[in-house]
Amino acid sequence: MLDNEVFASFVFYGTLLVLKMYIIAIITGQVRLRKKAFANPEDAMRHGGVQYCREDPYVERCRRAHRNDMENIFPFLFLGAVYSMTEPSLNVAQVHFLVFFLGRIVHSVAYLCALKAPTRSVAYVIAQVPCFSMLVQILFAVASP
Repeated sequence: MLDNEVFASFVFYGTLLVLKMYIIAIITGQVRLRKKAFANPEDAMRHGGVQYCREDPYVERCRRAHRNDMENIFPFLFLGAVYSMTEPSLNVAQVHFLVFFLGRIVHSVAYLCALKAPTRSVAYVIAQVPCFSMLVQILFAVASP
């Protein structure tokens, strides 16, 4: 399968995106520890007492960033895999994958660093453009005889 250059490019960017999701999860855990804000009483008890079973605004920001990744990266992984099977141009496919990847990186940085609006929204929209493009191309590929 990796002989298909488009699919190999997709695997490369998809793997980087999954790595980015793991990094956001690790950041969330580290912020929980630093802020002493745990979601479960047993975790709070292990780190100082039940009073630390609480929410923290920055922990919640990290969780929202991670959830947003799941809402967007999982569909990309499906679309990119199927799109790779439609025999697109390598250069066009690589642009799709790169734009999505960079958009998601900027989106995460904007979310975690609370960058001024509309940075995060613009990054979100930019990353959606290649997904929508792939979706349309997939539909055309399966609809044409």
